[in-house]
Amino acid sequence: MPEADADRILPLVLEDVSLRAPGADRWLVEGVSGELGAGVRTVLLGPNGAGKTVTLRLCHGLLAPTRGRVRWCGPGAAANAARRQAMVFQRPVLLRRSVAANLAWPLRLRGVPTAERRARVAEALEATGLAARAHHAARRLSVGEQQRVALARAWVLRPEVLFLDEPTAALDPGATGALEGFVGVIAAAGTKVVLTTHDLGQARRLADEVWFLHRGHLLERTPAAAFFERPASPEARAFLKGDLLW
Repeated sequence: MPEADADRILPLVLEDVSLRAPGADRWLVEGVSGELGAGVRTVLLGPNGAGKTVTLRLCHGLLAPTRGRVRWCGPGAAANAARRQAMVFQRPVLLRRSVAANLAWPLRLRGVPTAERRARVAEALEATGLAARAHHAARRLSVGEQQRVALARAWVLRPEVLFLDEPTAALDPGATGALEGFVGVIAAAGTKVVLTTHDLGQARRLADEVWFLHRGHLLERTPAAAFFERPASPEARAFLKGDLLW
């Protein structure tokens, strides 16, 4: 959720980004170029092993490319790139504390005043439907509730960009629907959402823009409606048909 134009870190530009597998003569991703801008939900889509998670981690800065560059190009990028982005993993790590304490902890580390901290935590608990669980031990919640805690913990920091790595992979349909609803709230509030999935239904529900990856290559980068109606590559057409891609 951007604070001011001068603080913005977007767009994020990838220039011929490639990453070689450690100790192996193969590329995990190769030659990925594109721009992530504000205002749309971007879904990195493709079969398992396509390079989606690696690309997401390269974007977030958890991995450094073997070749190419990943650049935040907004006016506030030099000063704010680290603090204006957040990432939620497929299997989040939660503190051995209550739900509310998990949400408050990163705000305390940032030095957010107590009154504002409480207000942000309360807002996030309400938005995620976790208000009744505020004082429960986070690690004793269901898998779906734990993932909502992790998402809320990232959101309370008001990131400009939120990276989500297969956030519903282990969830049942009800929990998936609840999490997707919260993702919609986050995006509507102004945060750029970048999400990986191999689930076509989820991509159709959430994507404004699709980056389709296969075998470490970015084959398509296009508005979601165009991708689902007229995929350009044979690999994307096969994937949409439900064919197995190797």
